[in-house]
Amino acid sequence: MSSSQAGRQSAGSTLFSRINLQQYVVYIGFLAIFLFFAVTLGDSGFLTTRNLSNIVLQTAPVTIMAIGLVFVLSAGEIDLSIGSIVAVSALSAAVVMANFGMVPGILAGLGSGLAIGFVNGVLVAYVRLPSFLVTLATLGLFAGVARSLTDLRSIPVTDPLFTGFFGSGALFGVPSLIWWTVIAVIVGHLVFRETRFGAHVLATGDNARAASVSGIKVPRMRLTVLMISGGLAALAGLLYAGRLQAAKYTLGETDLMTVIAAVIVGGTLLNGGKGSIIGALVGSLMMGMLNNGLILMGLSVSDQMIVRGLIILAAVAVSLREKQR
Repeated sequence: MSSSQAGRQSAGSTLFSRINLQQYVVYIGFLAIFLFFAVTLGDSGFLTTRNLSNIVLQTAPVTIMAIGLVFVLSAGEIDLSIGSIVAVSALSAAVVMANFGMVPGILAGLGSGLAIGFVNGVLVAYVRLPSFLVTLATLGLFAGVARSLTDLRSIPVTDPLFTGFFGSGALFGVPSLIWWTVIAVIVGHLVFRETRFGAHVLATGDNARAASVSGIKVPRMRLTVLMISGGLAALAGLLYAGRLQAAKYTLGETDLMTVIAAVIVGGTLLNGGKGSIIGALVGSLMMGMLNNGLILMGLSVSDQMIVRGLIILAAVAVSLREKQR
């Protein structure tokens, strides 16, 4: 082999090694799944405007939660309590709204999520307990609280202004759920990528000790990201209540696996130091499209859970491999 050929091969391999394929996995996967269902379910209504719109609307709360989880995972922590926060926040909003009106109800719902996030954050940041164990405990604790709030009863949400603003309404012909998604993604992306706070989150997740030495208040960062996650999970609870026009203790309890899958598939490293809000959005839409397609194919709920579990395993494997490089 000539020296010129060897040089070209070396340059090609170097260029290939610089390409981070992991950041493109979610886009390739999204396109592949879309094409698969478009071909196999073209006659079953998959490509209809109504079905594609429903996918976007149904994934709105998951996308909101995924944005919060990007901040948490990027800081090197995890929040398993988001499903319970969704239920508690939706029920708190519904109960307070029924007695005191819409604004107090909204404040109660969002305040519940922020308060739970604050509790999680204090235990993780200042008591120095592992976030996995803390949020696993609060997951069970507030799941019980959600059940006891209304004795397992569903609370109707009948305020037309609330349901229009958070669920069934539209602005300029665009559903309110899509507006909430767009606003959350834009704000989340700008904060994560264009502010000092976002840079500090990434530095904390990449190397907390080095971040502390450089002047970053690591405990405060951990507290803040868990409060962000709690607040966005509460917003997701309001979106569920607005769209379904009711609040129930079961809201959000099956979303945790989907949210984690969307975030990790979207390019956020499980061990911290790297994240993507746009990737989480695409990952959320991909999971929603996958669920929709599997339902149209006639697969059972258990089969859908198996597929999601396999996707999470594959995404975690890629994430950990990327972290080791």
